[in-house]
Amino acid sequence: MPTKLFALNGVPDDEAEDVRALLTADEIDFYETPAGNWGISVPAIWLNDETQLEKARSLIDVYQRERLVRVREEYAQLQRAGRQRTIIDVIKENPLRFAVYLAAIVAIIYFSTKPFMDIGK
Repeated sequence: MPTKLFALNGVPDDEAEDVRALLTADEIDFYETPAGNWGISVPAIWLNDETQLEKARSLIDVYQRERLVRVREEYAQLQRAGRQRTIIDVIKENPLRFAVYLAAIVAIIYFSTKPFMDIGK
């Protein structure tokens, strides 16, 4: 019976690729389900043989611990060099997206509170 091994919701592409490569290198039989067109399906990596679950889970656990250490060290290096990504950097990368999101937030707040502001009139 297929067993879900690794959920891919919010997982960076490089991490998903590393997990696929890790499983392939250890000859663990798996398949992947995508999020679908509307993103409502379960994106995950599934095992065909649940007897391989313990081995696969331990491989992924070791990989994720190593990745955590590596990513934290990279971030610490960026902080020491003063090059860590800030909110200002994100806005500068795509100012139009920021403006559209800000306008949408303001519109939602306005239309959500406007009826209550008119109650006293």
